[in-house]
Amino acid sequence: MITSDVQQAAAVIRAGGLVGMPTETVYGLAADAASGPALAHLYAVKGRPADHPSIVHVASVEDAASWAAVWPAQAELLARRFWPGPLTLILPAGERAHPAALGGTGTIALRIPDAPLALALIEAAGTGLAAPSANRFGRVSPTTALHVAEDLGQDVAVILDGGRCSIGVESTIVDLTGSHPRILRPGAITAEMLEEALAEPLSPLVEGAPRAPGTLAAHYAPQLPVLLIDDPLDVDDPGSTTLIAPTGTAAQGFHAVVDAGATPAVYAERLYALLRASDLSGAARIAVLPPPPTGIGLAVLDRLRRAAASA
Repeated sequence: MITSDVQQAAAVIRAGGLVGMPTETVYGLAADAASGPALAHLYAVKGRPADHPSIVHVASVEDAASWAAVWPAQAELLARRFWPGPLTLILPAGERAHPAALGGTGTIALRIPDAPLALALIEAAGTGLAAPSANRFGRVSPTTALHVAEDLGQDVAVILDGGRCSIGVESTIVDLTGSHPRILRPGAITAEMLEEALAEPLSPLVEGAPRAPGTLAAHYAPQLPVLLIDDPLDVDDPGSTTLIAPTGTAAQGFHAVVDAGATPAVYAERLYALLRASDLSGAARIAVLPPPPTGIGLAVLDRLRRAAASA
């Protein structure tokens, strides 16, 4: 059921059920992060592997600190600077989260979403909400309530309708468990923004990093195969291909050409909806020309590489 009734959704969470929750990044499939049965239900509905952790969404910096075993100065600085917002921090896990939310890592991924309905739901439910994207595992993330309903149907009791997600790709994930902060997944909060806030460079190393949500090689994939391209002229048999490309791209002979916007930010906001629409275009495959790899464009490129790896 699609609704705007936060109290109804909170009652579902407290009873161990699942709620489609809007955020500024993508819609999440929310469950009580402290409840083993609720998390088992979430992972079964999504088809998520048990060793793949979920982000725990909270409503305040103080609450976030209570879910972690330690709260270093770097976490406090980044939280005060970028929360609510599209930044996830990975820290050693405290005792509040059920182990199922951690995917066997011993670390916890924490975020305060910048979305009024999500914050209201967290407050009303009285717990942190584990909320991976509200779609079947490995498929295209949802950016509207209707996407959630189309993907999950009756498997989710309530879907809160917060409109279209304003950012459109998942949060930046920063690991704070090592000697230096490092990005495990790019998003709208860029490396430059983080380094400016921390007044130190990020570590380029990812060896030994904890497992993090949305970082498998193949992910975010539509039903049709995805071809990541540098030039539309490189596509063989364009007549059977739907092309997603930035505004003004010169392209001829394609089954369809879909405008992804003039800037990386617009491209990011439209990305998942365009992949879903392209699945229904009648083409045999989807070719995607990414935006310039600057700012959030790096996050778009990351998602497209993973979508193409599923082909």
